[in-house]
Amino acid sequence: MEMFNKYCFIGCEDTFNESEIVLFGAPFDGTCTFRPGSRFGPYKMRIDSYGLETYSPYFNRDLLDYKIHDAGDLDLAFGNPLAVMESIRKFTNEIVFKNKKPLMIGGEHLVTLPVVEALYEKYNNLVLLHFDAHTDLRDEFMGESLSHSTVIKKIWNFLGDNRIYQFGIRSGLKEEFLWADKGHTFINKFSYDKLSDIVKKIKDKPVYVTIDLDILDPSVFPGTGTPEPGGILFSDMIEILKTIDLLNIVGADIVELAPDYDPTGVSTAVASKTLRELMLVMCESKI
Repeated sequence: MEMFNKYCFIGCEDTFNESEIVLFGAPFDGTCTFRPGSRFGPYKMRIDSYGLETYSPYFNRDLLDYKIHDAGDLDLAFGNPLAVMESIRKFTNEIVFKNKKPLMIGGEHLVTLPVVEALYEKYNNLVLLHFDAHTDLRDEFMGESLSHSTVIKKIWNFLGDNRIYQFGIRSGLKEEFLWADKGHTFINKFSYDKLSDIVKKIKDKPVYVTIDLDILDPSVFPGTGTPEPGGILFSDMIEILKTIDLLNIVGADIVELAPDYDPTGVSTAVASKTLRELMLVMCESKI
């Protein structure tokens, strides 16, 4: 698979073959319906990572104690969402086939779909934890069925009921909430206060974690395509990661940083640090 953007996230310099986690970027925002620019997220996060340390005092873990490979960014066909999905799926299959864990940087939220599809082929009891401001449960948006607004519904189409848990949700169509309330997905509106109960329910099942960074309040994280007031703080994000630390996480992603909407650089710093902590959680999760 052809890659570009050879900047490396701090502490992720190990080779593909020796690593347990493979980090890669999916710089695609071709279905964005409000503020485009998340395609620049992976590049900016890697550069900003050098303002961090490899050690996390939150988890008392250091990236240098693990084997992590940064593969760079996929070279994607921006005008062809179907081709983009296939490219991401193909590279994820390579990672999963080698019994490694994919960790993807988006890009818009649609890029989650092919990664989950690839992992579902290996783990047919896969569970999805979805942290976001938005439901993403539409069947179509502006006539397009393949969209960042439909990604979770697309995943439900093959995962089915009682396998998708959504947290921090505070925006969506009434119909989306009503559909979820029929038992199709679990929605923890506004917060993540039910997360501990869900973690106990999941137990040792394989888990995919997708974090749309607009779960964070725009006062903390304005650099995103669809900012939604009423979100969580960075300290809440750390509590979320601590809560899921014991789960069997087989893959994850962070999406929807659009760095150019925050010229202060704060949003990119928050995204980069969130990625570091998520990576360290995955490092202790065994497959």
